[in-house]
Amino acid sequence: MDLTGVGAVADLAGNLVNRFFPDKTKAEQAQLAAVLQEMQGQLDANRVEAASSSVFVAGWRPFIGWICGAACAWNWVLLPIVRLGIQWSGSNVQVSAADISEMFPLLLGMLGLGGLRTVEKIKGVASK
Repeated sequence: MDLTGVGAVADLAGNLVNRFFPDKTKAEQAQLAAVLQEMQGQLDANRVEAASSSVFVAGWRPFIGWICGAACAWNWVLLPIVRLGIQWSGSNVQVSAADISEMFPLLLGMLGLGGLRTVEKIKGVASK
């Protein structure tokens, strides 16, 4: 058998081994590449969205940030003051805290991305 025949047999054996015992690292690399491609697509969409001058396109993130900030301000600044005022007035009015457990993941994610925005502003590449 010549060397080309040996190479063909080796390729056939390799294909059979890969079929029955697939290489997990290649599958994991392909999976990671797909995730990275998806993330890059989202980053590209975010970049286009942030560059928009329309408040309905670029303004939704600040709006959500202000809502989360208002809930935090209510819970930790205004609510204790209001409760103290109610207590001093002798009223039986009950005021409750905002449920921010669902807003916190959103707020923390926005704060993480907000740090990148600060870097853009420092480097002078931020729009407007």
